[in-house]
Amino acid sequence: MTQEEMIVKMFKALGHPIRYKIVKFLLDGPECVCKLNENIEFTQSNLSQHLRILKDAGIVKGEKVGLNIHYSLASEEIKELLKVADEMAEARFRKFK
Repeated sequence: MTQEEMIVKMFKALGHPIRYKIVKFLLDGPECVCKLNENIEFTQSNLSQHLRILKDAGIVKGEKVGLNIHYSLASEEIKELLKVADEMAEARFRKFK
């Protein structure tokens, strides 16, 4: 996979509203998949599919803690990427308001 293909894969993963919500939820730190399920309000299997896509894109990582899996952002750069995206969206929103 080329670097360009990896970037496209990351943006595709972030391009779904549920996955974006998952990543935003993880900005404050690692969370148990059970907590994600409470806050995202989807079936366990649906949430697992979204987490797999985010994991495959290198956006989140999972760590087994006891019987649970805790997910966190794979790198701090993801926070910066979301910050820039939020700033761009806010500026665009103000422009069309």
